[in-house]
Amino acid sequence: MLLLRHCRGLTRVGLLKTQRVQLLQGAALPVAVCAGSLCARWGSSHGGHKSGQYQRSHGPNWRHALAGLLAGTGAVLAYGLHHSQTEQAATTIVQPIAPASSLPIYTQDEVTKHRSVEEGVWVTYKGSVYDITEFVSMHPGGDKILLAAGGALEPFWALYAVHSQDHVLEILSEYKVGELSAEDRLMQQSVKSTDPYSTDPERHPALRINSLKPFNAEPPPEILSDNYITPSAIFFKRNHLPVPQVDPKSYRLQVEGVPGGVSLSLSLEELKTHFPKHTVTATLQCAGNRRSEMNKVKQVKGLNWGIAAISNATWSGARLKDVLLAAGYRSEAVSEEGDVLLAYQMNGEDLPADHGYPVRVVVPGTVGARNVKWLGKIIVSEEESSSHWQQNDYKGFSPATDWDTVDFKSAPAIQELPIQSAITQPVEGAVVERSAEEVTVKGYAWSGGGREVVRVDVSLDGGRTWQVAQLQSSEKGQVPAPSPPPGRAWAWKLWELTAPLPPVVQELEIVCKAVDNSYNMQPDSVAPIWNLRGVLSNAWHRVKVTVKEDEEKQKLLSTPVVFGTCDK
Repeated sequence: MLLLRHCRGLTRVGLLKTQRVQLLQGAALPVAVCAGSLCARWGSSHGGHKSGQYQRSHGPNWRHALAGLLAGTGAVLAYGLHHSQTEQAATTIVQPIAPASSLPIYTQDEVTKHRSVEEGVWVTYKGSVYDITEFVSMHPGGDKILLAAGGALEPFWALYAVHSQDHVLEILSEYKVGELSAEDRLMQQSVKSTDPYSTDPERHPALRINSLKPFNAEPPPEILSDNYITPSAIFFKRNHLPVPQVDPKSYRLQVEGVPGGVSLSLSLEELKTHFPKHTVTATLQCAGNRRSEMNKVKQVKGLNWGIAAISNATWSGARLKDVLLAAGYRSEAVSEEGDVLLAYQMNGEDLPADHGYPVRVVVPGTVGARNVKWLGKIIVSEEESSSHWQQNDYKGFSPATDWDTVDFKSAPAIQELPIQSAITQPVEGAVVERSAEEVTVKGYAWSGGGREVVRVDVSLDGGRTWQVAQLQSSEKGQVPAPSPPPGRAWAWKLWELTAPLPPVVQELEIVCKAVDNSYNMQPDSVAPIWNLRGVLSNAWHRVKVTVKEDEEKQKLLSTPVVFGTCDK
């Protein structure tokens, strides 16, 4: 299997038992941590403290819950890059904490001595000292947490908003071993820390923000289908971290692991000039697109995406197969029809920073998570990547699976996505004038794996009756694009239906469903496909709109009619 990684040599850190700091009797307090339906509690009833030794018991369910709570935090490795590149600084304000009489006082020098698993891993946070040695092996990001060893957590926690949530602070409190000296607390207050997001690019104001830091946003549905090719500025943004600033002059793409081949180190210029330029129009969709509809059934974990975490663009760059062949990969092992790109252009221009400048992978037909941005290394391997995103996220499960019972090893990673469609116009809650006599419905449809959308059905009455929409595979006014070769329908189809307004009704429930050339169809409701991560949400999309009667007709309808008898 070919693995595409954006990493710099990750290692595993095993759990090592280290000598715990002796605390005075009475230091242990019960702490509750809740994740979804899981709630674990520690205190005197779970190990408590004996002979002045603070002890804890962490069961396997606690570890699974923690993985869910902190999914994504492992990417703090990128902080090192940003720390060296970010110029703007912001003051880290540390609130003085009155030291508890039962806890030891430590100087910053003493904390700094604990910077490895062997010596213990200590950190400070808001004037308190924590020994997190036992937590290192359970951290979803593995040993990247060691970047903070011996120092303050604040600049690292600024990378990911989940750290400011109460449940994370409760977890941290379990590892508290002392207080920082008053002198060092005062010194921390004057320390300058860079904001890793200060160099993020400007974004279009129309985008609807799901998360500011890191930045995740989608365009309003009503403008998503205005263009067959989504303008880069409103193409949905999906980031786990600050956007890196990569110097194109010093950029190198490493290619390793080719059996019997050679390792390559390519500059951006070499990638552009040594390999033929290839262009593909392909739709990218986040695994969590339409997650908000699953949240209405039952709360899930993840960004509350609407229907617009999907966009379509033209991508240009070198074919991955050409680069692999240059590294000595066997020609019979790669498909002649392979369209995987090492893209350096989007919609005819250099990749925007939000979309992976200077080089990203575009793997048409697969989930957005596999289209790695800011590509630094390609490794050819027979084994699947061991990264958190490949092993412990972006997987689908039964509605019966919860955070108590989930086993991420039991499910394959999401690759190709299922058939999808959604209504972009009119939007939920819109008003349609009865005088218009008809309603126009627009939307998009797409299927993963190169399967072509062949039909979109639209209903105005909640699914009782159906009409077939008109499909669009190019910009309006342009010559329709020819049908793609079988298995290579990488781009979405926009669709449109104009239909007479049904008489009498005051509300329309508009529904759409798509069909691809393998006759895959969307399920009719969300509940049967609900899953704890809220991924693969592709049920029939439903929008309710109000039909507004003409004022004169409304008066007529509202005028009371009196029935009676008359004398003869």
